[in-house]
Amino acid sequence: MKKSAIYPGTFDPITYGHIDVIKKALKIVDTVVVAISDINNKNYLFDSEERINIVKKALYTDLKLNKKKIKIISFRSLTTSLCKKYNSSIILRGLRAVSDFEYEFQLAGMNRKLNNSVETIFLMSNVENQIISSNFVKEIISLGGDIDQFTTKSTIKALKLKYE
Repeated sequence: MKKSAIYPGTFDPITYGHIDVIKKALKIVDTVVVAISDINNKNYLFDSEERINIVKKALYTDLKLNKKKIKIISFRSLTTSLCKKYNSSIILRGLRAVSDFEYEFQLAGMNRKLNNSVETIFLMSNVENQIISSNFVKEIISLGGDIDQFTTKSTIKALKLKYE
């Protein structure tokens, strides 16, 4: 039986840290569903359709990752509901630093309470990408800084268009 994992997030925008988590996950599961949150309680730079297109370009065009192994969707539900919909018992979460752990630990516990057949797997990005956050990337580019080392070419292009 094929194993799939749900990787939920805002991906506003996707960074090399997110991409590290996806690549590492593909070593332990057959498919990863990159689930882009479309909940209205956040102030996104890109709307969900833009984020889907940015993630597709980053993963499929820039990095040439396997489209058959990565599905990209948007969602407005509980992550545990997505697990049922996609027949997955795994939620992926990325950790950058110890400061992420408390929130992620609580979130994993709540997801477990909502569906006790779901496990959360924490993956760390590569050391050189652990400091990257979408918020930092947006701030750096908004101030005219160079973000080449933080995200893909097509993502940079989308960011530059947004900040022109």
